[in-house]
Amino acid sequence: MISQRTLFLQHVGQTSPCPMGLEIERAEGIYLYDIQGKAYIDLVSGVSVSNVGHCHPIVVEAVKSQAEKYMHLMVYGEFIQQPQVNFAKAIIDLLPESFQSIYFVSSGSEAIEGALKLAKRATGRKEILAFKNAYHGSTHGALSIYGGTELNKAVQPLLPGVAFMEFNKPESLHLITGKTACVVMEVIQAEAGIIPADADFLAEVSKRCKQTGTLLIFDEVQTGFGRTGRMFAFEHYHIAPDIICFAKGMGGGMPIGAFASSKKLMDTLTNNPTLGHITTFGGHPVSCAAGLAALHIIKDENLHFKAEAKGELFRKLLKHKAIHEIRGSGLFLAIEMVPSFKRDAFFAKCLEKGLIYDFFLFSNSAFRIAPPLTITEAEIEKVAGIILQAMDESL
Repeated sequence: MISQRTLFLQHVGQTSPCPMGLEIERAEGIYLYDIQGKAYIDLVSGVSVSNVGHCHPIVVEAVKSQAEKYMHLMVYGEFIQQPQVNFAKAIIDLLPESFQSIYFVSSGSEAIEGALKLAKRATGRKEILAFKNAYHGSTHGALSIYGGTELNKAVQPLLPGVAFMEFNKPESLHLITGKTACVVMEVIQAEAGIIPADADFLAEVSKRCKQTGTLLIFDEVQTGFGRTGRMFAFEHYHIAPDIICFAKGMGGGMPIGAFASSKKLMDTLTNNPTLGHITTFGGHPVSCAAGLAALHIIKDENLHFKAEAKGELFRKLLKHKAIHEIRGSGLFLAIEMVPSFKRDAFFAKCLEKGLIYDFFLFSNSAFRIAPPLTITEAEIEKVAGIILQAMDESL
């Protein structure tokens, strides 16, 4: 009999030559269980997706309830679907008053694509600015604003008119001009190794964009929906962008993304020509129902505010000579290791002890701590104990 692993490697498209290859049978809370019943603590949340934990019963019930009513009906935007309307209203109510409209898509990459198109249509400009060491997705437009060279070198040429600024470096501000359609940025650079924006720098970017009529786009794909100790990371800075992109944690484990803006800006997608953006499955009613349920859980249980204290507990417990520093906010942390540390041996020990880990695209010397926001203090203590033990055994 051919094993599932063999079939997986033969028939499921791969993105690396050596996938982790765990065969998961079920998941609940912060735990994943393989086919032998071994429990693994999820320290990644599917890369900031499972913010309310795996298979939260309220989310599962919302999925079942909506699936029994209807699933896909028609290409996006033609029919009034209550799950979409309710979810849109709930998100808009959390955003600054300048936001009145949200466009649902199926992923973070699609949200970025839509935001880029919206900015170019609304401004009539062609130039785009992004940041070095930024990651915004893997579709062609998103890879055009990828702040590295490795992932997009095999698929060039990409979008023309794209330039890159240095994150937290004011000397890059002169690149924002009257020809710039938009500046796309993460408030906290995720794949750079959790690098928060300096408050003064972010304020200067916002000021420069206003001076030049440039639209400011915040990518909240990884940081949104409670991950950083606020519902959205930009709330730490009291600066509102013109367009925001969401995905990952917004769906409670279901696939969904979105970009939001003012009604005036969003309406530019409706004319000259019409169908300014199209999606078939964006805002799928089951995903919207799941997302609304997850949002209620975050709000009702104050998971976004509790994330701050939980992050501080990780900082308090993780004291080791192998740790150089801990960066980040809430449950969006990077553990930076000392240069001499044996990273591969450490991660092998973590997996052996039942801990799911993850690296960063632009930082080989750090790993992320981004568990479900539902993680308890006792579970944090357990995770910290495993990490410290694995570090001791890796020295």
